[in-house]
Amino acid sequence: MAELVVKNLHVSYGGVGAVQGVDLTAGDGECVGVLGPNGAGKTSLFRAISRLVPSAGEVTLDGQAVRGKPEDVVRQGIGHVLEGRHIFSQLTIKDNLLLAKFGSSRGGFKDRLALVLDHFPVLKTNLHRYGGELSGGQQQMLAIGRGLLTQPKVLMLDEPSLGLAPIVVEQLATTIPVIVKEWHTTVLLSEQFVQLVLAVANRVYVLSHGRVLKTGPANLALLGEEILTGYLGEVSADA
Repeated sequence: MAELVVKNLHVSYGGVGAVQGVDLTAGDGECVGVLGPNGAGKTSLFRAISRLVPSAGEVTLDGQAVRGKPEDVVRQGIGHVLEGRHIFSQLTIKDNLLLAKFGSSRGGFKDRLALVLDHFPVLKTNLHRYGGELSGGQQQMLAIGRGLLTQPKVLMLDEPSLGLAPIVVEQLATTIPVIVKEWHTTVLLSEQFVQLVLAVANRVYVLSHGRVLKTGPANLALLGEEILTGYLGEVSADA
């Protein structure tokens, strides 16, 4: 596992700041949640870390600067499961998973593939089904499995509960701790779904308008007021 450190990160689109001076750490063996509503800057933050969008600031992994193209970032040890899953609908489950081999410079791919299939048995029993035939939950399992196959030190999960049924979100809540403990992978989890983050994260960052509104333990009693403000704006005492 590893430590990801983000310092004074900025992302702008057309002169509008989507991420404004964010500092963040995800330490060895942690699951760190990033909470916030639509437009808070969560996805832009993750895309900047994985070099999918231009940014200013500093990102380091184990003290080494994260630089280069997105594929270089993967080889450095940062995996990114994108919002919306982004699986290949016209490829089979097997072929979707095999694509991860090209994103990793580490050996042992066959062993990792066996572990992924053991962890997600629905993938193992449907290897020749096309990605587009899968349910949203199965597609999310496929996206996470593909991310794990690159053997990341840090795995970023961007809105993994988006569009999923509550029972599938519950499965996610059991899967994420397994990723941390059994795959020895630090997890950075972006979510709007507060309950999922509080169920699995050690610490939480609450974003609002591209800035860190609050950070602390994943405890609703400590973060409740800030979460309410970040999601709904300033409210009066009477409200």
